[in-house]
This record gives sequence, C-alpha cells and structure tokens, in this order.
Amino acid sequence: MPISAVIICKNEEANIERCLKSLTWVDEVVVYDSGSTDHTINIAQKMGAKVHQGEWLGFGATKHEATKRASHDWILSVDADEEVPQKLKQEIQSKLSTLDPDYIYKIPRLSRYLGRWIKYGGWYPDFQIRLFNRKTHQWNRAAIHEKVEPLKGETERIAQLDNYLHHYVFKNIEHQVQTNNRYSTLQAQAMFESGKSFSYFHLFTKPYVKFIECYFLKLGFLDGWVGYVIARNAAYSALLKWLKLQELHHGRKLKN
Repeated sequence: MPISAVIICKNEEANIERCLKSLTWVDEVVVYDSGSTDHTINIAQKMGAKVHQGEWLGFGATKHEATKRASHDWILSVDADEEVPQKLKQEIQSKLSTLDPDYIYKIPRLSRYLGRWIKYGGWYPDFQIRLFNRKTHQWNRAAIHEKVEPLKGETERIAQLDNYLHHYVFKNIEHQVQTNNRYSTLQAQAMFESGKSFSYFHLFTKPYVKFIECYFLKLGFLDGWVGYVIARNAAYSALLKWLKLQELHHGRKLKN
C-alpha cells in the first residue's frame, strides 16, 4: 500500500533536510509551509517534496489541510524537527500491508536536547499518533494538543509501533524559553475559551508540582543537569500559563 508523509513547517531550514532524507522510502512527501522566510521551501523542493503554501490555522486545522493535499490514504505525519530512523522505517515497511484502517498507530519519540538523548522527566517514550488512514481518521481542529480522531464517531482504537522517532526538540535554551512562551499563550487561550476559571491556588502550586513531577517523580535527575533545565522550564511554562489565564480574565473584566 502506498503511503504519504506529511509535514507542516515554517522557517525550518535547519531541520528540513535531515527530516526529508529520512523519508526517501515513502511514496510521496507533502510539505505544507505556512510562510517561511528562510530557505525551507527551496530545500524541500530540491529534495523532491510536493510543497504547498497556505495560512497557519492552528496545529490541528493546519495538519488537516496538509493531509488533504496528500495523494494516498495512509498518512505518516512527521514534524520538520523529527527524523525516521532506519529501524522505524523498516518496522513501518514490514507492517504496512497488514495495517488496519480502523486503527490509529502511536509511535514513541526520543528527543535530543543540549547534546544528549533525554530518557526521563516525562520526555520518553512520549507517544505520538502519527500513522493513520484518512478514510477513517483525521486531525481535529484544535489550536494546540491536536488529535487524530475517527471520522464517524466510532470508538478510538489505538495500536503501537515499537521503534521510535528522533526528535531534535530545541536548538538551545533560548529556543526552549521562546517555545514555552508561545505554547503557554495557546494553552491559556484554550483554557479561557473552555470557561476555565483562574485560581491563585493553582498559580502558586502548579509550577512547584510540575517541577517535582518532572525532576523527581519522572526521574528527570537521571538526565543530569539537562534534566534540571527541563524540569525548571516545565515549571516556568506552568507559571506562564496560569498568569496568562489571569490576564485574559482580567482583560474581560476591564471590557465589561
């Protein structure tokens, strides 16, 4: 059965070539670019990907639009900062003819940060739903924490692959801080729109709980000083999320 790899991206010239080199075995690669100003598009085109340009619609809606542009029904969704190692490639190839379109397939992901592969702190196995048949499943339209869902409202069926994706998660600490800032904004907005109330108790406790969870309960300390950086940044992100939720509620009060 043919398979399409689908990538959404913007300004990923540092990552896109590595990603595309790991996908030479699929039947086509579709790249949906949402406004790159670097060499991302040129690199993707030179490497044979089918490049489409369009608006950024949020994670779920953008992935949905990208998937619509694929030629084949089996979809392998890959981020530009990821790559498919040889063992995962071989596993997918060996199982493709027996995959069940009524299932979605989750893949473990191993992330590299600050020069090492991170195995603790909640970062591994970090299962991601990345392989599915678009005749039976599709991305929802969530702005963040997007999911692949059954089209007909049927019970979700999930199977698991054994081998992992490689994820080159952040370029440096500054990149992680920038990402935490962006994601915490999206998370706060989603909480606000769902009617979530602001809580001073959560504002003061959630960051501490998140650090304890990542560094101690999920054994982040076993990743050395990088594990400490990850746990501290996770706590910082939790703080930002609750501060921004309070800001949104305060802004609504000012308008009323």
